[in-house]
Amino acid sequence: MNSQAATPNTEAAILARIIRSGDDPQTPDAARYLLSIRLPAADEERVNELSAKARAGSLTGPETQELDSYLHVGFLLGVLQAKARNLLDRDPALQRQ
Repeated sequence: MNSQAATPNTEAAILARIIRSGDDPQTPDAARYLLSIRLPAADEERVNELSAKARAGSLTGPETQELDSYLHVGFLLGVLQAKARNLLDRDPALQRQ
C-alpha cells in the first residue's frame, strides 16, 4: 500500500513533504530570515483560544481543522528553523555575518 495515499493532501502536508525532501537553506541570510519568522500576535491569541476550547472538549469541526492547520504550520516552521540552525551551527563564523 502506498503510504502517500493514506496521508492527507492538505497544503501543509504537501509542503511538509517538499521541505523534508529538500536541502538546508542555501545561504546564511536565508537561514537567518527563517529563524526570524514568528506567528503574528493575533494568530498566537487564536491558537491559545482554540487550544483552551480543545482542552475543554468544546471545539467544533471547523475549529478542529483550524487548530490542526496552525499545528501543521508550526511543525513546518520548526523543521525549516531546525535546518536553518543546522546550517549556521556548522560554521560559527556564519552566525556573526
